Amino acid sequence: MAYKHGVYTSEVATSMVAPITGTAGLQVIVGTAPVNMLKDPAAAVNVPLLVSSYKEAVEAVGYLPDFANYTLCECISANFSVVGIAPMVLINVLDPAKHKIAITGGTVQVNDGVAVLEETGVLLEGLTVKSGSTTLTAGTDYTTTWNDDGTLNIVVLSTGAGKEATSLTVTGNKIDPSKVTAADIVGGVDSSTGKETGLEVVRQVYPKLSMTPGILLAPRFSKDATVAAALQAKTKSINSVFGAVCVVDIDSSNTGATKYTAVKTTKEAQAVSDPNAYAVWPFAKVGNTVYSGSALAAALTAYTDAQNDDTPNVSPSNKTIAVSAACLEDGTEVVLDQEQANTVNSFGVATWLNMNGFRLWGNNTAAYPGISDPKDRWFSVRRFLTWAANTFILTYFQKVDSPANKRLIEAIVDSENVRGNGFVARGVCARYEITFNEDENTTADLLDGKITFHQYITPFTPAEDIEDIIEFDPNALSAALN
Repeated sequence: MAYKHGVYTSEVATSMVAPITGTAGLQVIVGTAPVNMLKDPAAAVNVPLLVSSYKEAVEAVGYLPDFANYTLCECISANFSVVGIAPMVLINVLDPAKHKIAITGGTVQVNDGVAVLEETGVLLEGLTVKSGSTTLTAGTDYTTTWNDDGTLNIVVLSTGAGKEATSLTVTGNKIDPSKVTAADIVGGVDSSTGKETGLEVVRQVYPKLSMTPGILLAPRFSKDATVAAALQAKTKSINSVFGAVCVVDIDSSNTGATKYTAVKTTKEAQAVSDPNAYAVWPFAKVGNTVYSGSALAAALTAYTDAQNDDTPNVSPSNKTIAVSAACLEDGTEVVLDQEQANTVNSFGVATWLNMNGFRLWGNNTAAYPGISDPKDRWFSVRRFLTWAANTFILTYFQKVDSPANKRLIEAIVDSENVRGNGFVARGVCARYEITFNEDENTTADLLDGKITFHQYITPFTPAEDIEDIIEFDPNALSAALN
């Protein structure tokens, strides 16, 4: 040890534990995408892909503006082009090895060295291109490029075997998104390989990406009762510890609710009634482009969080969004006034209201009106409590297996209460306090390595009903004249 003479300082780690959080409104979206446009389509099937920009999203799953068939593209557009929020996790279930059909192909004309195959979804693997009886080799005799509409250019190389060709014969396969079913979205686990598909892949989000899911959705597919049930079930005990919410489309097709008065029965037929579910009816248009209600509502919810310090205490209801009209799934416009929109809200369903610009309208979870407990009725309250629980787990996981002594207990209580005081000061909560009560921690529990804290969290409920009582004061007339 060196000889010391003088004044010295050193530092120790801060006793307060810094909270560790993921993005509060991280969207995890299960759906379909034109993965045939990728270099390795199979690598983008049933895996969680984190994207933070439009470019990253297109590179991850491909992109076509055909939202009825490619629901992940719908969310890419809703998040990056309409709302402006990132990141999100995409899970594509469209499997080129499973969801495919033969292309009509046939003979295509070569003009200026390029033959345009007027089909979308073409799979390059297994594609056969012939000039007469000669089979051309990709990269040697021709190359391919994609057009914006998803059709394929076959560019004949001047040094290849087909350089003199005036027409080509093309055969092969293309992806068929119509073959993707509700069962593919729900997914499962292969008993022999352990491979997870569909919503089961949600389990991989935290282990792979170190981010906790905030909002689960499967746009358009969620109108199916089986998918809606799976989404609601999956919000609980993710990785056995985390929670989330889901956003569900109430069916607005010609077999669902085409009028606002039919929303209640349609919601009940879909069995959407969980406190962790936020139901939306109907779809909406941006210009002539139709988006599902769930895609827009989820994006707006994540955006609202981001605007409020990544804290999910503010309701997305009454927040404006750049849509042109509410509409049914087929694009038929729906015009609701406030009274009709409120009726939809009374069913536990959010909708779109044009009040000096379109806005999402509805604070209730799908549990309403069956459940009126404020922690399960209000969407913003439910989300905050779930987020607070996830944050507690992530923050204090590092304390697991530490000695269960007074220092550990005080560190957790002090850290959490300092954080809670910040929420109260900011007007996020009326109360956010944690205590360690001796009567909840028996000697038997302590001997078993278990310590229990009691937390009181009271986020403010939304000011849904504001009333002004107006009274005519006749005395003011005489007072004004004297």
